[in-house]
Amino acid sequence: MGEFPTNAATISPMAKRVPLPLCIRLIIVAGLALAPLAVIAQQSSADATLVRIRAEGLERSTAQSLFLSLTDGFGGRLTGAPSHVRSAHWARERFAEWGLADARLEPFEFGAGWELLHVSAAMTEPRYFPLIAYPEAWTPSTAGALSGRVVYLGDKTSAQVTAMGEALRGAIVLTHPHVTTFITRDRPQPGLTDAPIATGNPSLPQARPSIPAATLASLLRQFGAGVAIRPSAYTDGTIGVLGNRNTPRDAVPTIVVGTEQYNMMARLAAAGQPVSMTIESRTRHHDTDRNSYNVIADIPGIDPAVRDEYVLIGAHLDSWHTSNGATDNADGVAAVMEAVRILRAIGAAPRRTIRVALWSGEEQGLLGARAYIAQHLATPEAQAKLQVYLNDDPGSGRTLGFYMEQNEAAKMFFDRWLAPLKDLGMTMNVMEGIGSTDHVPFVQMGMPAFNAIKDFDAYDVRTRHTNADFPERMSEDELKQQAVVMATFAWQAAMMNERVPRPLSAVR
Repeated sequence: MGEFPTNAATISPMAKRVPLPLCIRLIIVAGLALAPLAVIAQQSSADATLVRIRAEGLERSTAQSLFLSLTDGFGGRLTGAPSHVRSAHWARERFAEWGLADARLEPFEFGAGWELLHVSAAMTEPRYFPLIAYPEAWTPSTAGALSGRVVYLGDKTSAQVTAMGEALRGAIVLTHPHVTTFITRDRPQPGLTDAPIATGNPSLPQARPSIPAATLASLLRQFGAGVAIRPSAYTDGTIGVLGNRNTPRDAVPTIVVGTEQYNMMARLAAAGQPVSMTIESRTRHHDTDRNSYNVIADIPGIDPAVRDEYVLIGAHLDSWHTSNGATDNADGVAAVMEAVRILRAIGAAPRRTIRVALWSGEEQGLLGARAYIAQHLATPEAQAKLQVYLNDDPGSGRTLGFYMEQNEAAKMFFDRWLAPLKDLGMTMNVMEGIGSTDHVPFVQMGMPAFNAIKDFDAYDVRTRHTNADFPERMSEDELKQQAVVMATFAWQAAMMNERVPRPLSAVR
């Protein structure tokens, strides 16, 4: 019997399909039914990880131990100083010990290191009085112990200083008039209300000489002054001391004395009463290794689709030399170190890689972060691999939220992640940005980067860049909370299906 002719165009699409075997059809149906369950299971696993993060971070924390190792153990960690290099090696070793991948030091050219070996200062006339004193970083040593009558220049003009000429050679010089305007207020605290707040480092009062500082420094160097003594604008024994890594090796040594003590000597000298001092400072420059180092390590991602993308968390390891650098920024370093320890301890397996970075050279101009960008994020293709950067720096106490850099789309995700942490003291994410810390170069390159909001109580008036930045300013509970928040946000960003939105300026 022959085939019955048909018109193929009249056959329905369903009629043309070849029926699948029953077993295959059952497998497909079962797969479709289980697909939502797989998504639910993945979400359930992610939520369970958040519970384990909190338990590990609050019940088995090592944050306090890390914090005290950084502060009491290493002390001030001036970029390029031996103490900073030792702390960088220590941090790399901790990352390797915890099982992070490729824990390493990444060098960048910095210049000479410097350290303080000894300083002593006292007023000896009209009576003996010990002084609180610190040399500026990178200033040279005094020519031994200097003793003698001080030369007061606080009310002098450039012409008058020039006329003194040889009378300045080897002299102990008071460079400023007595200080009358002091640092008395911290910056406004963001995250407490919905009202817009201007954020960033505040404009603080500065002690200023009667003639331009550069002119005065040049004259003192020209005439061979023995040491320049200046005040800061802090009170109650707190002294703010920085320094310039480009200070010439033959510059006049500069030493900062407690403001009230300086004022006492300046008032006496201005009134014509003889004032004498004895002072000595010994410092050392380090030229053998002119690099400084960022510390980098990874928790590798496991999802083949996105594991080459990464969430970056970081804080700056360097500090100034007059204290132990506790709130600026050992607490931030302890938070990010403890965050990755927590994730490794609970066996967290993020979809994207989570990378930790401890920057160097932040205090000299965000140098470590800029070096990282130049090495790893110089092209749009490389920048596209960065999911987000979370930085922990200014302020102290608990993490209250994040500065969102006017990125409203990213804020929606951050608000969602913050909500379950309010019982730990988080308040809100704010739309404003903040300057002068390591996330800024990332923002400038159009990448999503955000800094933690911290408490500013006594930060500007007492601890930031001063001799009062010691670990007593932080409690163990605050250190635990910071680490749990950082681990939680890093995990959420690593697991999300979406990308963290770029700033609008970067996608236009």
